[in-house]
Amino acid sequence: MPKGDQSALHIKVGQRLLGKGLLTPDTLAAAMEEQDRWGSHLGHVLLGKGIVRPIDYFRTLADVLRVPFVNLQVHPADPSLCFYGDRNDYASVGLIPWQRESGRVILATTAVTPRQHEWARSRFGRNGYAFVITSPYDIFWQTQRLFREEDSAQALDALYSRMPEHSAKITMTVPQRNGLIALGILYLALCVVRPGDVFVGTMAVLTVFYLVTFLFKFLLTWVGANRNVDVQISDGDVAAIRDQDLPVYTVLVPMYREASVLPLLVNSLKGLDYPASKLDVKFILEEDDEETIAAAKELGMPASFEIVRVPHSEPKTKPKACNYALTFARGEFATIYDAEDMPEPDQLKKAVIAFRRSESSVACLQARLNYFNRQDNWLTRMFTLEYSQWFDFLLPGLDWLKVPIPLGGTSNHFRVSVLRQVGAWDPYNVTEDADLGVRFAQEGYTVGVINSTTYEEANGVLPSWIKQRSRWVKGYMQTWLVHMRHPYHLWQSIGPKGFLSFQLFVGGPPLVMLINPFFWLVTIVSLTTNWIQLGDLLPEPVAFIAAFNLIVGNLFLVYFGIIAALKRRYYDLVLQGILQPFYWVLHSVAAYKALWQLITMPHYWEKTEHGTSLQTKHALAQLGGAANGK
Repeated sequence: MPKGDQSALHIKVGQRLLGKGLLTPDTLAAAMEEQDRWGSHLGHVLLGKGIVRPIDYFRTLADVLRVPFVNLQVHPADPSLCFYGDRNDYASVGLIPWQRESGRVILATTAVTPRQHEWARSRFGRNGYAFVITSPYDIFWQTQRLFREEDSAQALDALYSRMPEHSAKITMTVPQRNGLIALGILYLALCVVRPGDVFVGTMAVLTVFYLVTFLFKFLLTWVGANRNVDVQISDGDVAAIRDQDLPVYTVLVPMYREASVLPLLVNSLKGLDYPASKLDVKFILEEDDEETIAAAKELGMPASFEIVRVPHSEPKTKPKACNYALTFARGEFATIYDAEDMPEPDQLKKAVIAFRRSESSVACLQARLNYFNRQDNWLTRMFTLEYSQWFDFLLPGLDWLKVPIPLGGTSNHFRVSVLRQVGAWDPYNVTEDADLGVRFAQEGYTVGVINSTTYEEANGVLPSWIKQRSRWVKGYMQTWLVHMRHPYHLWQSIGPKGFLSFQLFVGGPPLVMLINPFFWLVTIVSLTTNWIQLGDLLPEPVAFIAAFNLIVGNLFLVYFGIIAALKRRYYDLVLQGILQPFYWVLHSVAAYKALWQLITMPHYWEKTEHGTSLQTKHALAQLGGAANGK
């Protein structure tokens, strides 16, 4: 059926809905204006905005077409007629084999167009099929039900099956484990035979490593200070893009036990400046999370907001859930938002414009992240400084060096085709974002930044902060171990600069956090007792470097925090920079927990607690009051 005929058909459906009292004349007129502006048909507008229920719309469409309507949730499809090899067609073409009657296959479809006829003839012959009407949400539900085991297995092991060398399913390979054991035995033997020399040698190696990591961070800060890496999209650019030229955009929202903050997130997503008919929002919920599923259903979300139930399997991680939902993604582009995120309304439009202006090698655009509750307590203030340092200094420095950029865990915008090509996320890596950034670089893709911000809730509860940070550190350890399985291949794929940056930016931070307590202890003992006199034990060059690291390195950390606050005009946080060394004590606590978990339960996902800030609680109370007032 030509596009004009399709539009006329859906206008007839709108008029029929008007006759049934399911639409008002004003609502129908407004929806018809929006269908022209959005480049969508009337049905997509009515459903996308939640004006009409899917069952009412498609039952009426069936009446207009004089074709039977079937509710697949009441009368499900015959599994013997449905094949996993066709599951992508079921979603893209908009149909699914339902029943067999009188020698013909009855196809449940969302429309009767040449596209559906062509697909049906290719499978069942000219006279081997007939149609009934159903909703796309029924087809979506059926594909989840029929192929849950296959889709779950793909989400879990597709990367490991295709590229096992890039998967963290195995924490350490046999050569890595044997090499570590051999080095450990050799080190212990030397400690017994030459303890003094081993101490001096260890101090020398760690001191030089400290110096190199400090100089690298200084370099990134220096070159990144006056460098703006954002792809600049102006308000005029956003206003100029026509809604009808926008593609379908998938928004992935992985959540687990987040019923309390769900209303706030839904409200934020409803506020996105993007045609509702072209939004493909997936709330990714674990099937055993009955509380959040029930809360999502109670909110009465528009039809463009769908619930994806992830079948139970281990490990239960965010990347596994995102892989599962990616199977159902309809968008040309996709992004991820966390439970507490508040993206700026025009972020999706800015991402579309930026992708279209960028080279095809740009696989991902990272939106800036910042916190809306920075003044809650000392932890949230330090967290805010840390993010400011990352986005204003370190990330621009990495971009200047043209080296792999570890992605943030939220507000990453992807070309879906490229994301699928590289194997999507590693479900066994608990910092799947950092790992994906390295894999993009190895495949020749780059990462950009757009001038749009997503506001998050800074973690201000110490036990929850330790859980979150230990997961991040453990994930960096996993990422380093995975990509160092074949060091020469990594060197070849990302170049010498990229290789060195990977060692210092991915492998370095966990090591620094682990050895910090050793240095602190040695320094304190040396200054307060006669047991260790570093000046007498260490060669003069090593002692000089150690003193330089202690004095200049810590002063730099303080200075770094101060200039990060000044650049953002967070004048109330300037003095917090002085407290940076104390913040690093917490990092070391988290690092040792991460190391223990890497050994005992490498794939365990430490869940971050959301909804703890006063701002979040106040916003939820306001939403509740507004809802009760309606």
